[in-house]
Amino acid sequence: MKPFFLLPLLLPSFLFGQVIDHRDAKISRAVNEISVTNMKQTVDDLLGFHTRNNLSTTSDPKRGIGAAATYLYNRLTDYAKGSNGRMSVERVSYKASAPRSGDELTLENIVATIHGSDSRVIALLAHYDNRGGNGNDGAAFAPGANDDGSGVSALLEIARILSNYSFGASIKLMFLSGEEHGLWGAREMAKIAANEKWNLIAVLNNDMIGNAEGSETSTHTNTVLRVFSEGIPAAETDTQRQQRVSNAAENDSPSRQLARYVKELGERYVENMTVQLIYRTDRFGRGGDHTPFNREGFSAVRLCEVNENYDRTHQDVSERDGIMYGDMPHGIDWEYLRKNTGVNLVSAFNLALAPHSPENVVIANSSRLTNIVELSWQPPQKGKTPKGYYVLVRQTDVSTWQRKIFIAEPKISLPLSKDNYFFAVQSVDEEGHECLPVFAVAVRR
Repeated sequence: MKPFFLLPLLLPSFLFGQVIDHRDAKISRAVNEISVTNMKQTVDDLLGFHTRNNLSTTSDPKRGIGAAATYLYNRLTDYAKGSNGRMSVERVSYKASAPRSGDELTLENIVATIHGSDSRVIALLAHYDNRGGNGNDGAAFAPGANDDGSGVSALLEIARILSNYSFGASIKLMFLSGEEHGLWGAREMAKIAANEKWNLIAVLNNDMIGNAEGSETSTHTNTVLRVFSEGIPAAETDTQRQQRVSNAAENDSPSRQLARYVKELGERYVENMTVQLIYRTDRFGRGGDHTPFNREGFSAVRLCEVNENYDRTHQDVSERDGIMYGDMPHGIDWEYLRKNTGVNLVSAFNLALAPHSPENVVIANSSRLTNIVELSWQPPQKGKTPKGYYVLVRQTDVSTWQRKIFIAEPKISLPLSKDNYFFAVQSVDEEGHECLPVFAVAVRR
């Protein structure tokens, strides 16, 4: 095969500062439809239930976690009625044991599905349960405006907007209970996804995405969103791990590729926003609702504000020494929440329209020593035929993809040493929607 030479790849990256962003007009319109007024109303409504603690009442129509579940179901059902059959809503009940007492609890996850035309599934998560200073007090006032009223309000707004569009992949918006007592609701949904063999290609967990001010440090940032992703997949086999090590792919798990995708799409469509990749599964020593999905082998990440405020999180509402404690709406930066909602929306929207992923993306690893890298892959076996492919390139010490090369054929030769670069491939359609990157691995020829 004749080498395909691209001279710019041989030159320093600082010589190429111009970046061309291709934006789909309908995705841009959808971002502009996000309503802060709607999200404020949602958070106010959630506060009206007094508490959404998992141990609170499930029978009172106006108070407690049961009333909150019915509220979410009714809101989503209203959106489904106007979707021309695109969206459906279900209540998924499960059993859990209460801490200390061991009493059996029946809790619900509320799941809205915007049905696509193929088997792929994208899931967006937010937990609607909450807690105050004492996590086992099911009666005390616990507002939970940011944790996780922010994520719930974002997903409701995304459901309202995306229910008006048709997609290839299905989009599931999961409103989960049980998070504060052990990720119960997420474990239930991850187990269902695994048992029913969903083709779940991406999970975006939104937990605390509205606060911009850090406690203790007084930092205030509403232009940066963190995305946490696992490195070595929790469900990886020994054989898969050996292949990862042999390809130096410790930083290139499917979840890391999803995180990079969220960064690229979020920054492409949402102005004044930087998506910061955090190479941890979650915050230090803590976990979230994406974790059970990781453990079942799915690509899952957590989206989270860059500054956490511990005067508000898991605190009773009070004032002490001039400091306001408790998770009340005044702690939400609404413009920040709007932008973070947009990052979710565009990531799901673009991915749901993209072609299926290429298959068997490989680097030829012949015994001949060469500074030419040969990549090849197979077109996706399902769905629409891609217009072509993006070949992604980055140096080994760089965390994000640096170059995107469009090519129509499923192979390419580049004048680059495979020692010094990592490569991946994406399918892309006529409108520029690209799938998740598939990391290229070496095979002996």
